[in-house]
Amino acid sequence: MATGVRVGERLRAIRRQKGLSLHDVEARSNLEFKASVLGAYERGERAISVPRLLRLSEIYEVPSDQLLPRELADGGEISLVDPGGVATPVDLNAGFTIDLIRLHELDDPDAQILSRYATTIQLERQDFNGRLLTIRRDDLRILAAVLGRSIDELGARFEQLGLRAGANAGAHT
Repeated sequence: MATGVRVGERLRAIRRQKGLSLHDVEARSNLEFKASVLGAYERGERAISVPRLLRLSEIYEVPSDQLLPRELADGGEISLVDPGGVATPVDLNAGFTIDLIRLHELDDPDAQILSRYATTIQLERQDFNGRLLTIRRDDLRILAAVLGRSIDELGARFEQLGLRAGANAGAHT
């Protein structure tokens, strides 16, 4: 089953646990979330962005990771492939430090989503060094769900884009 469908099922389950209809959420959000769009998220027909997922967690009054399916929210390790093709386990408890300079150089849809999310993280943390940002385990799970990838696939994608801090020193183009 695709990640988007699993996220949608979780969104529906939480909404129902809260005793809310799609129209209740639309009203509670002051029309920020249209019932039809929320239904499309829940059916996995439409991907939900990280900021919208975070906003929905506020409306439902639940931690954001609770909107993710258990298999994405349980944590663990991801494997990243280094430039030599060797899988390197990365402990998610330590997070993933990205090279923000490299991120902002990229013209890629995944990088654009990550860039917007990184900006949100920087604002929340009041961390504006502009060079490096550690993406914590919960953030990785949310990003994987939003991008419709497993955490392993997300890690491999970050590697493919050259975003791991220190892994691409001097590789900027």
